[in-house]
Amino acid sequence: MMELSSFFPTFCSPDLLLFIAPLWIAVVIGVLVGWVWRPSWARDDKIFTFFNNNLPLPAATTTTTVPSFESRQVYKEKSGFVTGDDFRHLWNLVEVKDGGPSWIQMMDRSTPTFSYQAWRRDPHDGPPQYRSRTVFEDATPEMVRDFFWDDDFRSNWDDMLLFSSTLEACKDTGTMVVQWVRKFPFFCSDREYIIGRRIWDAGRVFYCVTKGVQYPSVPRQSKPRRVDLYYSSWCIRAVESKRGNGEMTSCEVLLFHHEDMGIPWEIAKLGVRQGMWGAVKKIEPGLRAYQRAKAAGAGLSPSAIMAQINTKVSVEEFMNERDSTGEVAGDEKPSSGKNIPKMLVVGGAIALACTLDKGLLTKAVIFGVARRFARMGKRM
Repeated sequence: MMELSSFFPTFCSPDLLLFIAPLWIAVVIGVLVGWVWRPSWARDDKIFTFFNNNLPLPAATTTTTVPSFESRQVYKEKSGFVTGDDFRHLWNLVEVKDGGPSWIQMMDRSTPTFSYQAWRRDPHDGPPQYRSRTVFEDATPEMVRDFFWDDDFRSNWDDMLLFSSTLEACKDTGTMVVQWVRKFPFFCSDREYIIGRRIWDAGRVFYCVTKGVQYPSVPRQSKPRRVDLYYSSWCIRAVESKRGNGEMTSCEVLLFHHEDMGIPWEIAKLGVRQGMWGAVKKIEPGLRAYQRAKAAGAGLSPSAIMAQINTKVSVEEFMNERDSTGEVAGDEKPSSGKNIPKMLVVGGAIALACTLDKGLLTKAVIFGVARRFARMGKRM
């Protein structure tokens, strides 16, 4: 999956070494200040029970035999596997008709063979959401679709993926349930994802939905820590080449991503911007290697075969019925501490994050915090 687990959440960059001193200064200052100035409710042990509502259940690491997909249709609907409502939601996101907050542009970068733009917005009742537009020159929508769906090949370009397994696969609709384990820095615990995914085909415009789903057959473990709130979906379609020759030889990917890994949202936003481009530019070399492998006759992996089983949909028919599907707006935004001094916000958040889980701060987040502290030092 394109899922910004490859784009946004945990980036490893050699440039981080240049900021190792400011990093530890930021952590020490943040922990001290945050711990001393923490509000009274943070001293109550009950608050940690609230935040750690997904503490590990006693379980073994043995493989579970899962019933056939077809025999679990009722359970599928109850557990939130990917349905037509998910397609409608993604379509509304693509058409900017979801009723959410406005997008704020974060980045606009390009190379001779691909371009990338990114936006962020802060919903009232959830983690930051990210939207990106990537255009690959000389690539077909089908190739890009297979590339992002191919878990076997992903390890060639996504060094954060430690493990992947297909739990269920429906050969009628192409719906899959997969398990991922993603690597985090040595001071963080790795993260586990149980992901439902499915593709709709609207005439070579592919709506690819991936999201976290409940799957009791795979019990929680103490490590890796499971990520429950996860959404990463995209629209893939052919667009005109930027060479200006009028040919539709480029491929556009509109991606929408958000997840809650346990990192305080305000801290996460500091690091995302710093690590974004370093992660994004790794994807194109992976795509080109995938194109070369297929041109040389390499076969399709099981997951890439599933990528070619799509649900056909008529956008015209959907547009005729879309008015009957309403989007519910969010409620009041919870207090985010915007009026609290930055030192207190950063320090308190780091202290809280370290207290709740020793492995919550990713390299990208810490890199961003270090950069922020370095800039603050220059102003003093």
